[in-house]
Amino acid sequence: MGQDVRSPRGPRCIALVGPFQSGKTTLLEAILARTGAIKTAGSVDAGTSVGDASPEARQHKMGVGLTAATTTFMGDSYTFIDCPGSIEFAHDMRAALPAVDAAVVVCEADEKKLPQLQIILRELEELGIPRFLFLNKIDRANKRVRETLATLQPASRVPLVLRQIPIWNGDLIEGFVDLALERAFVYREHKSSEVMALEGGNLDREKEARFSMLEKLADHDDALMEQLLEDIQPPRDAVFDDLARELREGLICPVLLGAASRENGVLRLMKALRHEAPSVTETAARLGIKDQKDALAYVFKTVHLQHGGKLSLARVLAGRLDDGATLQSSSGESGRVSGILAVSGTHDSKRPQAEAGDAVALGKLDAIKTGDTVSSGKTAPASLVTVEPAAAVLSISIAATDRKDDVKLGQALLRLNEEDPSLTMIQNPRTHDTVLWGQGEMHLRVAQERLKDRYGVNVKSHPPAIGYQETIRKAVTQRGRHKKQSGGHGQFGDVVLDIKPKPRGSGFEFHEKVVGGAVPRNYIGAVEEGVVDALTRGPLGFPVIDVDVTLTDGSYHSVDSSDLAFRTAARVGVSEALPQCQPVLLEPIHMVEIVCPTDATAKINAILSARRGQILGFDTREGWSGWDCVRATMPESEIGDLIVELRSATAGAGTFTRQFDRMAEVTGRAADQIIAAHRDAA
Repeated sequence: MGQDVRSPRGPRCIALVGPFQSGKTTLLEAILARTGAIKTAGSVDAGTSVGDASPEARQHKMGVGLTAATTTFMGDSYTFIDCPGSIEFAHDMRAALPAVDAAVVVCEADEKKLPQLQIILRELEELGIPRFLFLNKIDRANKRVRETLATLQPASRVPLVLRQIPIWNGDLIEGFVDLALERAFVYREHKSSEVMALEGGNLDREKEARFSMLEKLADHDDALMEQLLEDIQPPRDAVFDDLARELREGLICPVLLGAASRENGVLRLMKALRHEAPSVTETAARLGIKDQKDALAYVFKTVHLQHGGKLSLARVLAGRLDDGATLQSSSGESGRVSGILAVSGTHDSKRPQAEAGDAVALGKLDAIKTGDTVSSGKTAPASLVTVEPAAAVLSISIAATDRKDDVKLGQALLRLNEEDPSLTMIQNPRTHDTVLWGQGEMHLRVAQERLKDRYGVNVKSHPPAIGYQETIRKAVTQRGRHKKQSGGHGQFGDVVLDIKPKPRGSGFEFHEKVVGGAVPRNYIGAVEEGVVDALTRGPLGFPVIDVDVTLTDGSYHSVDSSDLAFRTAARVGVSEALPQCQPVLLEPIHMVEIVCPTDATAKINAILSARRGQILGFDTREGWSGWDCVRATMPESEIGDLIVELRSATAGAGTFTRQFDRMAEVTGRAADQIIAAHRDAA
């Protein structure tokens, strides 16, 4: 296949992904240090890393947003995108992945993180992104690499192909053998590995492991299969070509070893990326970009700087993008680039233009948002990809501690949503509260910290109001009168209303059967408005639903009657009638669908039962090995912090979706407690 298969040139963009606390940011530090972008590798624990540099990330010692950093290696430019590992901040990863040429999946020999690893690999598989697996923390390994690989394999749909085997010295790993290169190396802490003689037991292990690697490659290469059957050693270049081709076609996931904290295995990883990761041309083809003459870029992240305005992080996929260019976006908006910055953690430098393959920050594109495809052409480009945020799983009601900050809070929330579309806000029309929805407890906590630290808005929060309602069981006929005389024109309205219950879920209906003009027709609309007013808060304190109200009779005064008088009379009539109608409390019930690792299903069933959930059944999750899908109905009041318990039971991997199902009666002590709590809060 020749050298072109393994050595594309031009800027490359690589995602660093993996389960929470697997060492992605530490690997980024090691890469930047070994390639000379920084003098020495920083530390997450010490708060000196290029990645995880935000105050929130420093405080919690975890990634809460992606970091992009650019370096050079052997004359080529590489931008690494360090993505958060927590499922709560996964939207940053999902938005960035379409822009990358390949991904390095950082993981360790920890079975508890297998479900998280499977989620990440599935994302890459569905997008068709070539991926390496970097088995990190190899210096702490306490079992054989083949055992670890057998544990990890169920997470991947394609074979995990071991590219290196460790060299053991007693219980410690002192180096590795590169199976493609057929060379042995000794690790040197924070230095390049040194070549060592490949002999004795290491040579025997290398031959066996290399043959196993070649067998997996031969599944997709008939010529290699013939060579193996005839006991012919394939040329080394052909092996490297096969590794590159099968990686790019998504047929294998090569596995490399290392210890990022010691900078071990970093140069081998960089060389594999250099020779085997696709170029931007291949990535553009994967995204369906053909014959593109104008500059075309994909915006994978939006950042609002405290003093520098808005930045749009973008990958140029075709053409040349100049500073000052006017860009059309796939969402129909346009904007003029005001500054192109090279990205390297928190240190950015200006540049006059960006070429195909470059990942850069574009200034002042106020109308452009994350996920947009932008072009320097005259017409809006087609969208390359749509990245939908995961369904929100936790919410809180928030308000500015100081009322004069209400406007500032609204603006800050809009900016947070621009940066992270998986964080959303709605206004509760009944309580007028601002409800913040997110992906989990830490996600919402970080949002509140950003409001305070970045935008200077202190907020108070409380659990959102539950959508309780009430209805009636008994029909009543009631007269409502409103009469007021205060000199000059008075007020007079008189109505007779039939009020009766309706079937659950059928809503409110208003009718009129007035005869003989007892209530003039021009006042009937006002009567309906008065009825609606009264139903907004029933005798139990909640909106009243599933009620039929019929206006049957009444009287009027030729001078004193008015719309306001009849509206008031109707409201009085309904308010006096409802306590006689045997009011009953209703609570919202939701259909809940939980996805979780199979070994956690029994725990999930217990959690649901303890929260008044009615389990409807469970099945294997379609297309997911080792996962189940549990369906249940649950009261809304029990769903509030369900995700916290769910994540705890599933090592951070489980999640759920919900949909309103019906309103159900609440009686007895439970109803009394809800009504009393509501009155106390009011």
